[in-house]
Amino acid sequence: MGKNALKYILISLGVGLFLFGCKSEYESIRTSGDPELILKKAYEYYDQEEYQRAQSLMELVISIYRGRAEAEDLNFKFAYTFYYQKNYILSTYYFKEFSQTYGASDKKEESDFMSAYSNYLLSPKYRLDQSYTNTAIQELQFFINTYPNSERVDQCNKLIDELRAKLEKKAFEEGKLYFNLSRYNAAVQVYENLLKDFPETENTAEIRWMVIRSNYLLAENSVLQRQEERYQETADLAEEYLQRFGDGEFAEDVQRMKEDSEKNINQLKDVRYQNQSTGS
Repeated sequence: MGKNALKYILISLGVGLFLFGCKSEYESIRTSGDPELILKKAYEYYDQEEYQRAQSLMELVISIYRGRAEAEDLNFKFAYTFYYQKNYILSTYYFKEFSQTYGASDKKEESDFMSAYSNYLLSPKYRLDQSYTNTAIQELQFFINTYPNSERVDQCNKLIDELRAKLEKKAFEEGKLYFNLSRYNAAVQVYENLLKDFPETENTAEIRWMVIRSNYLLAENSVLQRQEERYQETADLAEEYLQRFGDGEFAEDVQRMKEDSEKNINQLKDVRYQNQSTGS
């Protein structure tokens, strides 16, 4: 056997013995039945950032320490073990449970924030279901209302703005999807709701342009009896748009739709007048 092969075997054996020793220490403590020893070692693992082992040991004794002086810190750290392992569903649950159980604790503010922040971290990409996003906004706003003088308020406001921007983008893309599917009436409804829900949006001009485009194409594809009414609505919206955003990026296209709508209205009126004159 070569020296390199022997050296490799010895190193592997040493690593194996080390890992076995660590495991046997953990297992011996886990099965010791000694709550004080288990809790002490759980905190050591916690400080060493070995959160899975810390959590497992804490679970063994958390009910034993209920009602005792050690329980508050134990439950607080227990919630954090889920957070540090990126299990945000359970971290928000246990932080909230901590706040409800220890209402007078000096850790309650942090726990309330961490519950909300865990929901923020659960918020998915804008294309997916936004239930966690809405929950995070509610909890962050609740935190602001409950702790208006907290140093975390600015951070909460920034997080809320970020989450609302995600909801706004989702709504905008939903409207665009309806538009691309030629479901113009649905697109108008989505865009109008978007403007109501996000009146502070920086994309007002673009959204209103999409409303006008949708109305214009809706009129164009409507039955004859509805066209004049819908072209008139398009022309009115376009006029309002040009008064507000006459120098904007979409003004030229809006002006074109306004002129086309007015032209079509006049043609429809002429046809109606001729039909009335001939009695048809």
